[in-house]
Amino acid sequence: MRPDLDVVAAMVGEGERVLDLGCGDGVLLEHLIRHRGCSGHGVERDADRFHECIARGVPVTQGELEAELDRTAAGAFDCAVLSLTLQATRHPDRVLEGMRRVAPRRVVSLPNFGHWRLRADLAGRGRMPVTRILPHTWYESPNIHLCTLADFEDLVAQIGMRIARRTLLDELGRASRGLARVRPNLLAVGAVYLLEG
Repeated sequence: MRPDLDVVAAMVGEGERVLDLGCGDGVLLEHLIRHRGCSGHGVERDADRFHECIARGVPVTQGELEAELDRTAAGAFDCAVLSLTLQATRHPDRVLEGMRRVAPRRVVSLPNFGHWRLRADLAGRGRMPVTRILPHTWYESPNIHLCTLADFEDLVAQIGMRIARRTLLDELGRASRGLARVRPNLLAVGAVYLLEG
């Protein structure tokens, strides 16, 4: 499992009903079901990844997560998870609102487009950066809404949610223990948030 998914999993309570939006190959949901006693369901649009979920035995629906959120009953889950996917959605604000409707607790992880290396790369080379956490060239990238941690936190406040917990991530996707806590918007590569309210 990717290191950032360990951080995400730690924010999901034992035995919770989990909706994993943009679940990829299903490894996180499989872990939560097998090791945390959770029940859950994934949503994945990519056909190959959908089939990987099926092969893992993970309950999954193939489709666009925004449409699937609209079809999901209010309060159907205890926790909704969106891991490294918000920046690839058409309407991030509506996705967060939909997550709030279906689950009282939301776990969201995202890359920080304000990280100093991305800023320096763009300023120095005049090119969109390609990094370990953002491995796609600009024309192949699924990312359509680039934001910094400060931008995301502003959006969360604007729609009336509360950040119950935030874990900053380093270059390897692990919980950051360094200087990132001093200037997260500049020094953290990404973050995982537990949202309530």
